[in-house]
Amino acid sequence: MSINNLERFRAKIAAGTTCIGTVISLSDPAVSELAGEAGFDFTWIDMEHTPQTILTVMNHIMVQRDAGCAPFVRVPWNEWGIIKPVLDLAPAGVIIPMVNSAEAAAEAVASCKYPPQGNRGWGPRRGMRYGAAGFDEYRRDPESDPLVIVQVEHIEAVRNLDAILAVPGIDSICVGPADLSGSMGKLCRMDDPELNAAIDEVAAKTKRAGLLLGTFSTDLPRWKACGVDWIAVTGDCGSMFRDFRSVLDAGRGRP
Repeated sequence: MSINNLERFRAKIAAGTTCIGTVISLSDPAVSELAGEAGFDFTWIDMEHTPQTILTVMNHIMVQRDAGCAPFVRVPWNEWGIIKPVLDLAPAGVIIPMVNSAEAAAEAVASCKYPPQGNRGWGPRRGMRYGAAGFDEYRRDPESDPLVIVQVEHIEAVRNLDAILAVPGIDSICVGPADLSGSMGKLCRMDDPELNAAIDEVAAKTKRAGLLLGTFSTDLPRWKACGVDWIAVTGDCGSMFRDFRSVLDAGRGRP
């Protein structure tokens, strides 16, 4: 049994499927279980902009094991000591924000890889199924190393993209359109031509480099045209608000 459904996620992409996910900001693990039951391919458990703790993240990851959903965790920052305990929860992928240079990308990869490739500390409690899997079995399992996903979400990262893409060990580039727009002085102006030209450049170069392309956006057709491999199209709070408002408007006879 897969502990994080990474092989299933990879197989869908290999078959030409765009994997669809949702952002998890609420702490109740029932939200992640619900997302899996609804049929999402992955969840984006967000530690950067929400009050998630290492314990709530662990619970979110664990409940997705049987639902066939691959749990990704966005860590708060690109720092070895922050990333290390998240890796030991055995997520399917780790999203690392604001990677703006090749040096930062190399640091991110090193934090996620065991020696000699990196400097990840040894403590794979859950990854070794609490002792049910031995060392050799654990290290042979391709899911013992989660996807290393670096976020390109600043204009400096776009300018340094060629060097970032050349860093060994990166599995995926995740575009952050909102922060990218802010770094260009165009915060959330998603129709801006200059912003969209930068996004198109990142997408094209990522695909040419053979890396997976991911993002968070409600504009699925626009990103499918870019060849996106995985995309979060909604979030728990946003989905609840829209549904609550729709039911309330219908109940009150509002258009």
